Amino acid sequence: MADIIELKATDLAAMLCSRVCHDLINPIGAIGNGLEVLADPTQGDMAEGARDLIASAANQSRAKLEFARLAYGASSTAGTDIDTRECERVARIYFEIEKADLEWQVPLILLPKHKAKLFMNMLLIAAGSVPRGGTVRASITGPAGAEVFEFTSYSDPEKRQKTLVPSGAAGLLSGMPEEGAVDARGIQPFYTGLLARMTDMEISIGLEDGKFYLRALPKPPIQEEAAPEALTIP
Repeated sequence: MADIIELKATDLAAMLCSRVCHDLINPIGAIGNGLEVLADPTQGDMAEGARDLIASAANQSRAKLEFARLAYGASSTAGTDIDTRECERVARIYFEIEKADLEWQVPLILLPKHKAKLFMNMLLIAAGSVPRGGTVRASITGPAGAEVFEFTSYSDPEKRQKTLVPSGAAGLLSGMPEEGAVDARGIQPFYTGLLARMTDMEISIGLEDGKFYLRALPKPPIQEEAAPEALTIP
């Protein structure tokens, strides 16, 4: 059985930075293109379209930055816990730029910071399971300290949508990618698996009855073997 890949902190940070830059380069570039059009007096007839482009790209940039701040960064949230209301706020902003709809079934609780990051990163993977649109349902159940995270995604085939397991996600979540290495393209699901191991959660992923599922459950406690009874020698 292959060993779980261990990354140096510097490599992990570099790849996550590359991921954020990859997510932002297109909307930031679109803002620049729109500003060039507005600055060109010969393209006055395209000004309205340029303003719409800038507004749309700015919304995308904000949504992706807000999400990255909470899912990858230290966040400005005080203390070691994150309120699920903050998770919901960021998630809804992000899904404004996604093709899928979000169903939020999460109670108002405080989550330890790494668990909150795990939940948000799992949400990002679930969103990738319906790339042409559909519905993503996010839920948290269970008592404090033993929460169960569950995501279900489904699409409408009649709209030529499809539901899938994001390519390579299972191996990356387990820390044992199929390619045997991790790069910036796969760092987000790999980081998700790392967060799961840090928080003693077990992840399962797949398709059931045409629906995508992604679950994280607390690992069962390790049962210590009982010591053998001492023998009495008469």
